[in-house]
Amino acid sequence: MDSVTPGSNVNPCVEVMEACGEWFVRVVDGDEELTRAFELESFALAYAEGQRRRLGLVDFDRL
Repeated sequence: MDSVTPGSNVNPCVEVMEACGEWFVRVVDGDEELTRAFELESFALAYAEGQRRRLGLVDFDRL
């Protein structure tokens, strides 16, 4: 597991993955990281798309 040092310069990213029947969206923005779980793929993709737009990214990663 990567550790993030406060004040470090980490590129923002949004990742979507499925595990054990749940969908997870990981959002990294600077030194903050948030992972949210969703029961439905469509909800996870909608959330990821919103975060992608908020962060000004071209795309999000599906792992």
